[in-house]
Amino acid sequence: MMLDTGPWLQAAAALAAVLGLIWLAARALAARQDAAARPGRRLALVESLALDPRRRLLLIRCDGRDALLLTGGTEDRMLGWLPPEQGP
Repeated sequence: MMLDTGPWLQAAAALAAVLGLIWLAARALAARQDAAARPGRRLALVESLALDPRRRLLLIRCDGRDALLLTGGTEDRMLGWLPPEQGP
């Protein structure tokens, strides 16, 4: 009895195409993240902390200075600029 290999080859080719598209999407995402982290950017999110389901405390860096922001709740607030870090 002969097995028809046509549907198996078609399924294998479709699987290879889908895996190839996933690989290309992952590469594009990695390249995009590398571009976002490039030097020369003026604004960056350094750290984020969830205080409760609605509020977040954000540490941002703008032009080499760090600032604390409180978001969520009834209004967003800038808590202030942090002093520069002192060297050892």
